[in-house]
Amino acid sequence: MTARSAYEARKNVEQCDIPDNEVAARQQGAVRIESSRTSMIDQLLLESRRGLDRVQASDLEREMAAGALVVDTRPADQRDRDGVLPGAVIIDRNVLEWRLDPSSPYRLPVADDAARRIVVVCNEGYSSSLAAHTLQRLGLTRATDLIGGFQAWSALRKHQPHLPAQ
Repeated sequence: MTARSAYEARKNVEQCDIPDNEVAARQQGAVRIESSRTSMIDQLLLESRRGLDRVQASDLEREMAAGALVVDTRPADQRDRDGVLPGAVIIDRNVLEWRLDPSSPYRLPVADDAARRIVVVCNEGYSSSLAAHTLQRLGLTRATDLIGGFQAWSALRKHQPHLPAQ
């Protein structure tokens, strides 16, 4: 893809209301194929969510007050663009399991209790579901994620100004 065509693709994608994961895919030249079959990733997402007690954005503050560890896995560019999630620990997605597995020599000090509630937050609530499921498989049975991700939490704050700001 030439620099000019990449610019045009980015410009066209930015003008549409497309989720970030599709924006990135289109910028990388991926083509969305319409099919009546459910994709494998959608099946995996559904399977992963079956075992999660997912958290609504309106309940996140209550979860934190009850001692939940909230983990923001969004990339730095999304945090720079959209803001931070107050009280969350930032852990890059590519090292999440090593930082939270209580048996890992690379774990963070806050990850010493396998029974602690962990709420994983990504941008829109997709990759966080997969991550939370993986954490459960590591023995962190109370791991879950935030429905709608950071975007749902941010939208709630915009519509309910009495709640704490970002």
